[in-house]
Amino acid sequence: MYLVLLGPPGAGKGTQAKRLAEKLGLPHISTGDILRQNVKDGTVLGKEAKGIMEKGLLVPDEMVAAMLDERFNNPDIKKGFILDGYPRTLPQAKTLDEILACKKLAVDLVVYLDTSDEVIIKRLTGRLVCSKCGANFHVLNMPPKKAGLCDNCQGSLYQRSDDNEVTVRKRLEVYKNEVASLIKYYNQQNKLHSLNADLDARQVLEQIILLCAKFK
Repeated sequence: MYLVLLGPPGAGKGTQAKRLAEKLGLPHISTGDILRQNVKDGTVLGKEAKGIMEKGLLVPDEMVAAMLDERFNNPDIKKGFILDGYPRTLPQAKTLDEILACKKLAVDLVVYLDTSDEVIIKRLTGRLVCSKCGANFHVLNMPPKKAGLCDNCQGSLYQRSDDNEVTVRKRLEVYKNEVASLIKYYNQQNKLHSLNADLDARQVLEQIILLCAKFK
């Protein structure tokens, strides 16, 4: 099962991807994690990416695609993967298909976590992030066991500066403009399935698992 999770910021893609990985026994692949790992390991791509990020610039699509290409050479993806955070645009979706085609693989299912603006705003404005491991918590929906501390590594929790209502609404506008062509692309391939992600995280997870079962 080669699964892609799509959805606006705050839809819960990362949370669902991690839980799905445990349930389905498939690797969770996040472009953010891959980028950080390459920088940490000091790979050729990682060094180049680090230089770009230190200048305050975005890592170009071509470099992220190259990192994904290398990641897909690992034997753990033979039975599938759960891809989170990529693609975000139509060109990225086409690049992903090309990379997989070269390895005689293809995306089986694309799940769109359809989430209302108001729910996203509530989630993001209450989000807490671990300064060490990057784990996410929420002041109401998923509070840490100890205030201000990560359950996993005891790192300090902070709120991102862009997790405020004004900025979130702007991010949603940008996302909606970008995702329209992406949704059309996967719809034309009959691979896209939308789920109501306003529901509790456990309910959303159950929906995704039931959907995946139909594609086995």
